[in-house]
Amino acid sequence: MTHPYIPNAEPGVRAEMLAAIGAASVEEFYADIPAGLRLDRPLDLPAPFVAEQDLVRHMEGLLGRDTGTDRALSFLGHGCYPHYVPAVCDEVNSRSEFLTAYAGEPYEDHGRFQALFEYVSMMGELLDMDVVNVPTYDGFQAAGTALRMACRHTGRSRVLVSAAISADKLSKLRDYLAPDIELTLAPVGADGEVVVRGLDDSYAAIYLETPNVYGVVETRGRELAGLAHAHGALLVVGADPISLGVLAPPASYGADIACGDIQSLGIHQNYGGGHAGYIATHDHEPLVAEFPSRLFGIAPTKVSGEYGFGDVFYDRTSFAHREDGKEWVGTAAALWGITAGVYLALMGPQGMREVGETILARTRYAMDALAGSVTVLHPGAIHFREFAIEVPSSEALLGALRERGIYGGVPLDGHTVLVCVTERHSIADIDRLAAAVQETL
Repeated sequence: MTHPYIPNAEPGVRAEMLAAIGAASVEEFYADIPAGLRLDRPLDLPAPFVAEQDLVRHMEGLLGRDTGTDRALSFLGHGCYPHYVPAVCDEVNSRSEFLTAYAGEPYEDHGRFQALFEYVSMMGELLDMDVVNVPTYDGFQAAGTALRMACRHTGRSRVLVSAAISADKLSKLRDYLAPDIELTLAPVGADGEVVVRGLDDSYAAIYLETPNVYGVVETRGRELAGLAHAHGALLVVGADPISLGVLAPPASYGADIACGDIQSLGIHQNYGGGHAGYIATHDHEPLVAEFPSRLFGIAPTKVSGEYGFGDVFYDRTSFAHREDGKEWVGTAAALWGITAGVYLALMGPQGMREVGETILARTRYAMDALAGSVTVLHPGAIHFREFAIEVPSSEALLGALRERGIYGGVPLDGHTVLVCVTERHSIADIDRLAAAVQETL
């Protein structure tokens, strides 16, 4: 069917395109896709709408079925967090020169390259690291790439991963590291922190996450760095950058690679994302050589006092090596890097400290407020933004809270719920949750 707003829908144009590539039909063009993955019938769509306003009304009705976390009292986190997004973040990332920029080169895209350079510079300062990549897909992929970097650097093929990470992340790490890297889990102790035993010279890295899946701030980082280094391995730490205004950066206790997701830095939840992953190291060339993603730097031009921004050490990337690359990184999430850069520039060191202190204090307040009704796990540990509670039935509690207009948390299993508290939650919000939990139980 020809449609005026869909490019190349006109039959004559389609025929010209097929002739140019030597295909007799669209079906032949997609022959490489297994038949079981192809739809052999038309899409099940309603009849066409006569007027545009009818289509708009229909779509608004579909979208109205959703309740955003900004329209309800939500304590949902577990990887995608309800932090406040300053208006300037949306204002800048919706500008056409950023929103529509895809690849480009430094000589034709000065503004985007400078914006990303500023982002990696501020992330480097926050992380106390020298080298930070242009954002890649998400924090899951950043962790997988960081571990592959460690394996290539050490020449080993085993990694020890803290079990205090989300089931979704663990699943993606197994997928990303298979089939040539063996992943072993390190158990979680009664205090909510990882317990490492049995490390030997066959391991490439220890992977530690802090705060971990239970919101617990790991305190044995320096000990684990020493253990890893004693066996010739690296310490890879997953850290949420919004916590680093109050928590020590991984580099300060010996981490060789830091990684994580930047969704907390001025990016909305957006039905589960946007997400973007960062990876950071010191300026150690053998390790920097293992980055598959782009790195941006600054250099003087032929014009005195003028500077340019662009790729550094480009010949180590998958973009340069293509199918011979060590690891493939394609379309990245540069727009979210620009957004995070705006957020960091707006907040500054003092703002990052204040938001971190607020989250720490509100998290502890919520733990204390709920302690009278439920069992709070790891109560003696320092928590940042999240904590787990044990209840008779996760499903029953969360269902009852939804009836009261509250999204109470994410179920980790049938009896454990992960509660998320950010700077967006007031004391009154937390008191409302605690009262509703008490009434329900």
